[in-house]
Amino acid sequence: MSDEFAHREELAQDEERRVHEQPNYMAIFWWLFSLTVIEVCYSVFTHPPKVILMTVLVGLAMIKATMVALFFMHLRFERKSLGIIFASTLILGVILVSVGIAEQVLPRP
Repeated sequence: MSDEFAHREELAQDEERRVHEQPNYMAIFWWLFSLTVIEVCYSVFTHPPKVILMTVLVGLAMIKATMVALFFMHLRFERKSLGIIFASTLILGVILVSVGIAEQVLPRP
């Protein structure tokens, strides 16, 4: 019985340490800033076809949104079930972005 209690106590302490980890917010800021600079430079200085430009910009925006959600909204430190709920909403986002891209790319009737 005491082994079970000790194991539970150890799991609780591990969970507490994991929950209270402080991410390096300045490093995350610099990553987000760098991705933004890449987006701006890519759209201003290169002239790729619209489809490629929009795909790259949407991909970079998704990476930035994921970083913000994981670290600044603290989803990285939540239970897995909350992460699954968050990930499932990304499906709706992909559908909405795909429709927006299709409106720009596909010819008008």
